Order: sequence, then C-alpha cells, then structure tokens
Amino acid sequence: MIWLISWRNVWRNKLRSLVVIIAVTLGLVAGVFTTAFMKGMSEKRISDAIENEISHIQIHQKGFVSNLDFNLCFPDAGIMLNTIQEMDQVIAASKRIVIGSMASSAEAGAGVIITGVVPSVESEVTRIHQRIIRGVYFRDYKRNHPAVIGKKLAEKLNLDLEKKMILTLTDNTGQPLQAAFKIAGIYETDNTGYDEMHVFVKFDDLVSLTGFEAGSAHEIAVRLKENNRATETAGLLRQMFPGLQISDWHETSPELAYLSSMMDQYMYIFVLIILLALCFGIINTMLMAVLERVKELGMLMAVGMSKSRIFSMIMLESVFLSITGGLTGIISGYFLSKYYQHHDIPLPVQYAEGLRDIGYSPVVNTPVDLKMILVIALLVLVTGLFSSVFPAYKALKLNPADAIRSDN
Repeated sequence: MIWLISWRNVWRNKLRSLVVIIAVTLGLVAGVFTTAFMKGMSEKRISDAIENEISHIQIHQKGFVSNLDFNLCFPDAGIMLNTIQEMDQVIAASKRIVIGSMASSAEAGAGVIITGVVPSVESEVTRIHQRIIRGVYFRDYKRNHPAVIGKKLAEKLNLDLEKKMILTLTDNTGQPLQAAFKIAGIYETDNTGYDEMHVFVKFDDLVSLTGFEAGSAHEIAVRLKENNRATETAGLLRQMFPGLQISDWHETSPELAYLSSMMDQYMYIFVLIILLALCFGIINTMLMAVLERVKELGMLMAVGMSKSRIFSMIMLESVFLSITGGLTGIISGYFLSKYYQHHDIPLPVQYAEGLRDIGYSPVVNTPVDLKMILVIALLVLVTGLFSSVFPAYKALKLNPADAIRSDN
C-alpha cells in the first residue's frame, strides 16, 4: 500500500514532477552519450595506434629501441616468423629493418625513421596501405626504389608523387651513404607526428644498399586477433625467445595504456558530477513537497501512521522520481549511443588538425559499454536514496499537533 500511495503522491503536482523527471532524463542522456563519446575517442586512438603505428607486439634486440644501432639485429628472423605465425592468437608477423636517417629534397631536409618492410606481409600487420591518399602502395609500383611517406613529411619537404627523395644511411660497416628513392605513395593517419617521422621502403632495397643480412631483422611486429591478449602472448614469446626485448603495446606506448585507464576514471567523475547536480534538484523538489503537505503529514501521524512509514513514503517518492527519470535517460542515452556506434560523428573541421596533432581521429563513434550502463543505473538508485534522506528527515521532525494547525 505504501508503494502505491508514494507513486500517486509523485503525480499530485504533475508539472513539478515532470520538470524533475525531464531534468534527470536529459542529464543522464548527456551522461551516457558523453561517456560513450569519450570511450569512443580513446578506443579509436588505441586502435589506430596499434593498426598503423606500433602493432600489438614488437620484438627487438635489447638496447635497439633506445639508439637504433644498425648492428643490433637478430639472425634467423625467418625461423622466428614461422614459429610466431603458428600461434593461435597471431594473425600475422612481419620483419623490418629500422634505421634512423635524414630525408632531404631539393628544398628542405628532416630527420626521419626509415622502415624497410616486406609489402605482402606488412599489409597484414599494419593498415598503412589502406591509408594511401595519393599514389599507390609498393605492390602496384613497378619502378626501382619506391618510398611511401606521410602527408605531413611530403608537405615539409615539398615532395609529390614521382619526386626524388634522398635518404642518408649507414651501411653494415658504419660508412655513410646516400640513396635516391621515388615517392610512390603518400599516406595520412590520424597522427601527424607519426606521418612526419616515418618513411617506408622495401626491405630488399635496404638489404642491397646497406649490406644488411637478408635473413636478419631489427624488428618483428606481431598482429593479434584481440587487443587484450597482447600481454599474455608477449609472455609466451619471452619464454620462446629469451634474451630478446619483447614488448606488448602497453609497454611500447605506455601513454596509450594510461589513456585507457584515465578515460575510465574521467567517465565516472563526469557521471558523478551530473548525478550530484541532479541530487540537489531532487532534494529541493522533495523539500517543497514536504513543506506543502505539513498539515497532511501531521494528520497522518495523528491518526496513527508510524514515523517509519512516513519516512518510507517520502523516501519512495524521491526514489520514484529518480528511477523514472533515470530509466528514461539511460534507455534514451543507450539507443542514441548505439545509433552512433555504427554511424560516424565527424568533428568540426576547425578541430580536426589539432586533434591529429595529438594523435586523435576527427571521426568518432560511441561504443556502448554495458558495464558502464549498469554502473550508471546503480548510481541513479543511490542518488535517489541519498536525495530522499533529508526531506524524509524533515518530515519526521514535524510535531503532529503543530502540523495540524499549520496552514499548509
């Protein structure tokens, strides 16, 4: 009976109750959608970095990453690749030659990292071949010594397709040499810093130029079926190849791992701020309801209604307000986020370049996190309970005799 009475009391002042419910609904729609938006940005950044920049796992000789020493390579890279590719969770693995270098054109020069790749295998590990905006990838280029460079580097060196770029290298004896490469393709990722620094050429071209042992490699990049299997797989590889530096994407790019955990914390903080603001709105509404019904509450006490039932009635009214608005907001936010999970949200053009400078895509989706939805639903219930305590306490403090004589 007390549940039915409380529900009816909510609708005694329909306008006021609707205002509160609409406020809670809009607040939670914004909360659910914004958390999905933030999660989408962070997941897109991590996904882009893994697919285009660092892969899931990288294997090097110890000390190579810190100084790119040409002689810190490992032999029998082909045997290692065959062993790695037999692992169930591995999609593909690619060997690379990595050299710190200087790239120059007729007008300018820039420090770059040259990566020699086997195109047919590399295209299974990274997605650079899908990011070509002008020209072609290696497999469709028939001339000698092709290079694929980032759009930012092309602009910096004032290079275009079929233009010549001079790369300064060192051979296996440590002697400097220069080689001319033709621009076969220009790629663009969502990280302009990466585009400005990385030049891709054919593995075999670097072998012939530098005298590098064809069966060796500076780096092996591994692509997995699932992001969350990277740490486990890296552990298995360390057992298989002791003495090598084997890093999963968390270790290769610790800022990405930090981004993931940090974004989760920000989402909870954001939702708590919204719910705190709504909490004060509910408290204010319920206090007004109690003060308007002082005489009524006094009469209920006078005819024998216990204070615990009065307390429960006021609490239930607050909870009903919260849950009604909360469920409407969560469901609406869920379906809005679900829609944009499969439909891109292009961010304004004026923000696109700035986002790319820090590695973020200007196109965002809103993946739905059911765990976050459940947490928000629980927080709404807690908010309703918390908001009801003070108004219910004020109702308990009423003196029945004074309350009956009240004009309210």
